[in-house]
Amino acid sequence: MHLFWEHGYEATSLAMLREAMGLTPPQIYNAFTDKETLFRRALVHYHETEVGFALDALSAPVPTEEAIRLLLMGAAQAYTRPGKPGGCLFISGALAASPQAQGIADELKAYRRASEAAIAARLGKGREAGELPAGLSVERLAKYLAGVMQGMSIQARDGASTEDLRALAETALAAWAAEMRKAAD
Repeated sequence: MHLFWEHGYEATSLAMLREAMGLTPPQIYNAFTDKETLFRRALVHYHETEVGFALDALSAPVPTEEAIRLLLMGAAQAYTRPGKPGGCLFISGALAASPQAQGIADELKAYRRASEAAIAARLGKGREAGELPAGLSVERLAKYLAGVMQGMSIQARDGASTEDLRALAETALAAWAAEMRKAAD
């Protein structure tokens, strides 16, 4: 998982995987059939072990604005964890994917869309609870927040610190507050 996270699907070679897992090519193919299957298992493992911050934030029994704060600040922390590749595997895993890896790129897109849908669902609950203006487009705001997180991921890959990403999150939260005031008018 870490190799795919650090190098992306296509740049992670069989030799790199062999060395990391201590397996021969036949053992890798016997265990995983092919590199694509191994990558898909890595994605499931990543989802199970690395995105808890997002699931926790979106399900926290707090007001919606605080849930989004937890989400963005959690991303700042998660994307810059020591000993882990920077950013998010779902975002960086298929950057610069060739046409031969379109299936992988599509799968990663599905993970990103599911994340955006989870954000929209949380925003929808907040709107239903009266925490957000009734006329607010939760889909539009979810797309914005997902875009902020994607940008944070790429900045983390480029070496941004936790503090840098927290500052970006604070700016996004200020924009959120301005949008709420505008929608309430």
